[in-house]
Amino acid sequence: MAIFPQTRTAEPLLPRDAWTGTPRDAWTGPRPVVRRLPSLRHIGPNWYASVMGTAIVASAGAALPVDVPGLRGACTVAWALSAVLLAVVLAARAGHWLHHRDQARAHLLDPAVAPFYGCLAMALLAVGGATLTVGVDVIGVRAALAVDVVLFAVGTVVGLVAAVVVPYLMVVRHRPAPGTASPVWLLPLVAPMVSASQGALLVPHLAAGQGREALLLACYAMFGLSLLATLVVLPLVFARLVHHGPLPLALTPTLFLVLGPLGQSTTAVNQLADAAPGAVAGPYASAFGAFAVLYGVPVMGFALLWLALAAAMTIRATRDGMGFAMTWWAFTFPVGTCVTGAAGLARHTGLDALTWLAVALYVFLVVAWAVAGARTARGVVSGALTAAPVPPGAATARTR
Repeated sequence: MAIFPQTRTAEPLLPRDAWTGTPRDAWTGPRPVVRRLPSLRHIGPNWYASVMGTAIVASAGAALPVDVPGLRGACTVAWALSAVLLAVVLAARAGHWLHHRDQARAHLLDPAVAPFYGCLAMALLAVGGATLTVGVDVIGVRAALAVDVVLFAVGTVVGLVAAVVVPYLMVVRHRPAPGTASPVWLLPLVAPMVSASQGALLVPHLAAGQGREALLLACYAMFGLSLLATLVVLPLVFARLVHHGPLPLALTPTLFLVLGPLGQSTTAVNQLADAAPGAVAGPYASAFGAFAVLYGVPVMGFALLWLALAAAMTIRATRDGMGFAMTWWAFTFPVGTCVTGAAGLARHTGLDALTWLAVALYVFLVVAWAVAGARTARGVVSGALTAAPVPPGAATARTR
């Protein structure tokens, strides 16, 4: 008696139809379409840029020193969309850390990805600020203030941690090669500057006294922290461009990231100058008001110079075949900070030229946001943006 049952030659293991069990190769009818949810494995911290870019459309529109019919309503829609996007991306990133911890750790140890952790802080801060300036029309002052306080506190802590941890990892673990400096390096350093500008909105809501003054001066401290760190990194970025040529096509839009600390710092000094009266003594409040103009005008001039340079490099990259990537969101938030910076200068100087500059930049911002948003939605639906990145060599071979 055989110990093992008799075996027979098995038929080839063909894929079988999920409904009938018929081998797939023999099935001649219509095949059901299987739709898969987007994979979370390759959703990195750079996805927070879409939240930032949407929130700044609302905040910048509300800051414009012009009255445009319907603009406030459109800004409210943008704010609501940014809040929804924040919730969606936070959930996706939580799933990423829960189910793909190896990839999450690899992101932290990747010098090209780790700086994007600064986007988490800026997304929280941007949505919080938009809630207090625009969302207040929908949810009321009390609720808007509560939301902003929570998002400001969490965003500031995350931003300060990123401003320390990411440079630490770059020195100790990343060790980037010479000539690889990128505008992306600025992302964790700009987050405290966003806290400085958003914190100015909360200063008037504190009771007069030590608390109000402490928050104002803390915002100035974060302004200085971010500004001086930017002055350290920015020469490295420009030296890389001069000595090693243009950035790779997909990274070319990141040149607009340099506008972030420039526009955000101009926004910060103007908003802090607005908040200074009642928080510090009269002479200091007047000095802060003068500093807003004396600092903001030259920096805005340099921002326009860099905007022209970045635009020229982007046109060149487009002619060379630059395709869509998530880096296109760099066209939104940094430009939006220049809108709020120019609007703040217009408010303090009364110059119509600055008002029209803010309007022109805002038009650019809206167009860039619409294009980036549409292309992102298309990439998510098709799965192209959630698929594994294509190795550079394979991408080059495929395009030939």
